[in-house]
Amino acid sequence: MPQGSLEASRAAEDAARRSYGKLVAFLAARTRDVAGAEDALSEAFAAALADWPARGVPGNPEAWLLTVARRRMVDAARLRRHDEAAAGYFGWLAELAEPETANVAEGSLPDRRLELLFACAHPGIEPAARAPLMLQTVLGFDAATMASAFLVAPATMGQRLVRAKAKIRQAGIGFQVPERAHLPERLDAVLEAIYAAYAEGWSDAEGADPRRRNLAGEAIWLGRLVAALLPEQPEALGLLALMLHAHARRAARRDAQGEYVPLALQDSARWDGAMIDEAEELLRRASRLEAPGRYQLEAAVQSAYCARRRTGAAHWAAIVQLYEALHALTGSPVAALNRAVALAETQGADAGLRALDALAGDARLADYQPYWAARAELLARSGAPAPALAAYQRAIGLERDPAVRRFLQRRAAALGVGSVSP
Repeated sequence: MPQGSLEASRAAEDAARRSYGKLVAFLAARTRDVAGAEDALSEAFAAALADWPARGVPGNPEAWLLTVARRRMVDAARLRRHDEAAAGYFGWLAELAEPETANVAEGSLPDRRLELLFACAHPGIEPAARAPLMLQTVLGFDAATMASAFLVAPATMGQRLVRAKAKIRQAGIGFQVPERAHLPERLDAVLEAIYAAYAEGWSDAEGADPRRRNLAGEAIWLGRLVAALLPEQPEALGLLALMLHAHARRAARRDAQGEYVPLALQDSARWDGAMIDEAEELLRRASRLEAPGRYQLEAAVQSAYCARRRTGAAHWAAIVQLYEALHALTGSPVAALNRAVALAETQGADAGLRALDALAGDARLADYQPYWAARAELLARSGAPAPALAAYQRAIGLERDPAVRRFLQRRAAALGVGSVSP
């Protein structure tokens, strides 16, 4: 690829990762046409890949993309002039030329993503489409990725997204943070989408996947924005605390050779102390509001793990109790699994195995790698190497991260029985 084309491609990719959601939100905020904004932006990126290699990458790629996308939206509106709604559509487009747009040329793109998140969480949109719609429009997830994450067929996910975008436009759903009385019906979906984005970014431990590289940071930024705008919402504070606690340990998840390091073996000196302190303060603020919820409980679990930074040991008894409360609240089999692992730390491997046995019939865990890895570890600790090897082989087969797979292979090989899956 010629150097000019390579530089243009990299600049377009960087702009997409950095500002895709901002641009879609800005373009759709007034027209309420999310699909139209996405189409126009897609055409703008295609134009950039054709124009920038010859003319050079502009000083402000986002401003260039926004200008081209706006022109594409105007052109699309002209093709619909016979529609009685066209007059209103032109009115919305005219607003895009107001002074706020001038800021973009100066390098400051107003961030309308939070407003778009709440628009996508409108109760008029089917619940199953809300979080996927947010992830696609605000953070650029593709439909196929979300279909896999939400355990539906790609065609089904695509249909949901099309219907949801049409609903926003046809119903004239406004782009704004709703009044406090309407927050409960939207906030949960917004927080769910932000956490899903963080989890997707967290799974790319080395930052090697360009599609995921900035997701964790973007999710934390959005979490900060929600918490700042809604400081009396304890779950908003709890989610931010949870993400910060997890992110504080990011550097310790790999050793100098890039090998996976499980939480129990991580060097707590490599954890980000300032980030942990901020998370602790957020959790204290949330607890004073006396409305416990899922994210606060999960953040409290992370806080109990981080006790090792101060005392040298995680607070396992508290972790058991917190996972019990989380399971009672959500019914999540993952919470029950984590309780079993914590129980093994307080009452021994056999107690943990009994708790895992109680989950053996749950189909949701049948192909869940952490279940088999935990089972293998506890079987090994209880003196059952052959069943432990079988469980390790199942976990290895389910694991996608090469570093984690190598870690599991080493644990299996240390059993000294049979062969280990490649």
